Amino acid sequence: MTEWMVSQLAVWGTPLLFIATFLSCLAVPVPTSLMMLTAGAFAAAGDLALMWIAISAYVGAILGDQTGFMVGRYGGPRLLAHLEKRPKRAALVKQARDLTDKHGGLGVFLSRWLFSPLGPYANLAGGLVGMSRLRFSLWGAAGEAVWVTLYIGLGYAFADQIAATAQLASDLSGLLAAAAVALGMGLWLRKLWRGTKI
Repeated sequence: MTEWMVSQLAVWGTPLLFIATFLSCLAVPVPTSLMMLTAGAFAAAGDLALMWIAISAYVGAILGDQTGFMVGRYGGPRLLAHLEKRPKRAALVKQARDLTDKHGGLGVFLSRWLFSPLGPYANLAGGLVGMSRLRFSLWGAAGEAVWVTLYIGLGYAFADQIAATAQLASDLSGLLAAAAVALGMGLWLRKLWRGTKI
């Protein structure tokens, strides 16, 4: 499916990139980072307009973030109960909620690009923990600007080495997400350990 979606980018261009970034911010498994890298490479080759792919990716991500935030705000408890039935998703939700609750806007900012697998869950968590929509929006918009600029820029700069760049970006993102989950679980276990008396 990944190869098919990337190939469709050459046909559909900016509308497909808009839809992909929107859906990825709602935890739909879409290869958005790879698509942004590829779109950057297409822009370097002159097949797509750099400004329009950046705008479509950015606007799609912002609207996806806002949708996720509103779902968290108004449908959060029911959705949270559903997500907690799946252990992997429950761990991501917990990490995102802790990150958002503890670090507020900075947590939202970092979940857009540095810990991007937590991003969709941070959207929900922002709504769940009652974060101000303006604060969420400003930090989220700044983080999405970094994410879009980073991936499209890498695709543009390294157009002739797109496969290696995509693998490196994927490995780094997965490593950072795993480190965040491990750190959160470690802190949770430490808290439990301190709370029990022997």
